[in-house]
Amino acid sequence: MADPWQKCMDYAVTLARQAGEMVRDALKTEMNVLLKSSLVDLVTATDQKVEKNLTESRKEDFIGEESVAAREKSVLTDNPTWIIDPIDGTTNFVHRYVLNILI
Repeated sequence: MADPWQKCMDYAVTLARQAGEMVRDALKTEMNVLLKSSLVDLVTATDQKVEKNLTESRKEDFIGEESVAAREKSVLTDNPTWIIDPIDGTTNFVHRYVLNILI
């Protein structure tokens, strides 16, 4: 019998790699930056795109920061749930202060 936690980890790594590619590609183009609650609370189109990509296939398994900030409905159940923040450190991302990390 396969380890369910390993399956979960493999799934997370696959999603993280996909998200990483999207973020890397976004660093090469012009940023579309929006304000959420204040001048220092930023969100980028990349934040939203990555979150949508991660959540669209299994919406019931994810709660995304950008969705909650936009007041979209989310339901937390007793089932395993991923709570995601596509780009943690959006201000650094906007200014392209990023580390080059190879996974």
